[in-house]
Amino acid sequence: MDESPSAKRWLPLESNPEIMNQFLWGLGLPEDEAEFYDVYGFDDELLEMVPKPVLAVLFLFPAAAESEAERVSEEEQSPASAKKESSDKVYFLKQTVGNACGTIGLLHAVGNVTSEIKLLEGSYLDRFFKSTAKMDPLERAAFLEKDRELEAAHSVAATAGDTEAPNINTNVDTHFICFSCVDGELYELDGRWLHPISHGPSSPSSLLKDAVKVIQTMIQKIPDSNSFNCIAFSKKVEGAS
Repeated sequence: MDESPSAKRWLPLESNPEIMNQFLWGLGLPEDEAEFYDVYGFDDELLEMVPKPVLAVLFLFPAAAESEAERVSEEEQSPASAKKESSDKVYFLKQTVGNACGTIGLLHAVGNVTSEIKLLEGSYLDRFFKSTAKMDPLERAAFLEKDRELEAAHSVAATAGDTEAPNINTNVDTHFICFSCVDGELYELDGRWLHPISHGPSSPSSLLKDAVKVIQTMIQKIPDSNSFNCIAFSKKVEGAS
C-alpha cells in the first residue's frame, strides 16, 4: 500500500516463503540460520506443523476502509507514553515507499531478532541494521527510500513470483504486517503507523499462537474476503530435520 499519492513506489512483493527466503539469503541471512514457512491453518494441529522456534509472523490482509478507520481511531486514542515506551524497545521503521510493505515486514522480522540469528558480517543486512540502529522510525524510512541496493534486490524478488507483477503504479489493496515478541510483549509492526502496537504479554514459545489470536480478530472484521496469508519466520535448529 501507498503512504501518499506522490509516494515513491516499488513493485509489490508476493506472499511466498520461497521468494522471501531467497531474498533474505541473498542479503546476508545465512541459509542455516532461519527460514520462512507457510502457516496452513490456525487450529492447534496445523500450528504444531510450523517449525519452532518461531521468530516472527508475517500477515498479509486486505486493507478494507472500514477496518482501517477503526484502527486509525484506536491509534489516536492510545496514550503517548505507551507509544514512546514501545518504540524504544522495538526495531521499527515507518513506510514511506508505496508497495514496500512486504520488504518492510521482512526487515521488521529480522531486525527484532538480530541477537538470535547471526547475519553474515559485512553483508547488506548486517550493514543496514548497524547503520540504522540509533535512528528513529522516520529516519530509517528516509534511509530506506534512498537505498538503491535494497530497491534493486526487492525488484528482483518482486518479479520472481508465481503471479505476474502488476504495473508499478497499480494501487495494491493488500498489506503486510509483522508480529514480533520483544521483552515479553507481542508487538504488531505496521509501517503505516507511527509506532509499534502492543498486544500484551507473550513469549518466544507462544509467539505464533499469540499472533494468530490477533490475526483471527482482524479476519473476523473483514468476513467477505479471503485475501489473507500467514507466514512464520522460524529459526533453524541444529540437528532438526
